[in-house]
Amino acid sequence: MLLARMFDRIQVLFMQKPSRLQNLQFKLEAAALHTAVFLFRLIPIDAASSLMGFLWKSFAPFNARHKRALRHLEVAFPDTTVQERERIVRRMWENLGRVAAETFFIDRLLTQDRRFEPVADELTQKVLEGNQPCIFVSLHSGNWELCVQPAVRKGIEITGVYQALKNPSADELLRGMRKELYRGGLFSKSHETARKLISALRRGGVVAIMGDLRETRGIKVPFFGRPAFANPIPASLARNNKVPIILGRTVRKNGVHFMIEGRGLVVPVTDDKKADIEATTIEIHRVFEEWIREHPEQWMWIHKKWAKI
Repeated sequence: MLLARMFDRIQVLFMQKPSRLQNLQFKLEAAALHTAVFLFRLIPIDAASSLMGFLWKSFAPFNARHKRALRHLEVAFPDTTVQERERIVRRMWENLGRVAAETFFIDRLLTQDRRFEPVADELTQKVLEGNQPCIFVSLHSGNWELCVQPAVRKGIEITGVYQALKNPSADELLRGMRKELYRGGLFSKSHETARKLISALRRGGVVAIMGDLRETRGIKVPFFGRPAFANPIPASLARNNKVPIILGRTVRKNGVHFMIEGRGLVVPVTDDKKADIEATTIEIHRVFEEWIREHPEQWMWIHKKWAKI
């Protein structure tokens, strides 16, 4: 989660400090976050999203990650000009700023169907009708937090995975904001969580996992013409539990309005388990690349996704 990573980076500065100082830091962070949530929720959603997008677009380019994003973009789109890459990355920052603000309004946004344009293929529609367990796999594009909105509105209970904050108070607040998204539970990464995901699938439930993050302990797949680190867990879970994968994306159309697409993917099951998982993970990233090429300004180019750049 975007806000989670923001707070964890701050906490790295204090990791070697005495626990008393760290506790004070945690309290100050939590107080600041609670204040930010309270103040932003006093502002109309569209205005809050626009304001945060403007601020991030204006100030984020001074961050070292701006250069990293430009470097990644140049590798992925070598034919673009310096000016084009700069424009795309600045629009990326604007989108990320909007996502940060919209996180404070998830409960309100979920019920405002006029903001969402769902696009579902046959397999995705079967899932939305509650007749098919599956694994939702999405990428950090548009406002990825809202990718499950059509399923939530259909009353489907989704079990999700997230990276927990080191600050327990801040973690509790941000997890609480997502409780309406993940009524099946939102769990931090652990071996126990893996068992909970398997249990949810065996009960006929739906599990949601982000599929575009770097995973150095995973496998390497082609991504924009170069080897990239990929997480094989979604493919492995789907194959082992004989459920399909629904690839999902959120496209920001205009301000706080989105197109949400679901594309079904049937996972092969042969005598070669390793090959099945690898083929599925490659296909996931092929679709992700296709989608990113359509809207490069909406993907998070700061990911250290590639093995070597």
